[in-house]
Amino acid sequence: MVQHQVLDRTFSALSDSKRREILDRLGRGPASISELAAPLDISLTGLKKHVRILEEAKLVSTEKIGRTRHCRLGPTNPRGSARVGLGPLGEVDSWLDSFRRRWNERYNRLEQHLRER
Repeated sequence: MVQHQVLDRTFSALSDSKRREILDRLGRGPASISELAAPLDISLTGLKKHVRILEEAKLVSTEKIGRTRHCRLGPTNPRGSARVGLGPLGEVDSWLDSFRRRWNERYNRLEQHLRER
């Protein structure tokens, strides 16, 4: 059940194109809220809502430095260092991998069946 909650939260966070663009940008390195908002043509308030959803899904972490909120990929632990492990995207990958294996088995059986004919 817990795994499904993680998957639901992760897929929900990834379902919005703006949030995927935020993740793409953060894949190149940390950025402030303002830096993230500029190319997306979105208000700071709107961007903060998207970042909050990504943060709740543990895909992004934020840190306030002075008056600026900085964002980076991945969750942080209470001590502030990056959490070890694959996190929610690892859960998604594991879930998808089970489907990949099943479909590969089916394709292999189909291929074998066609060769026998």
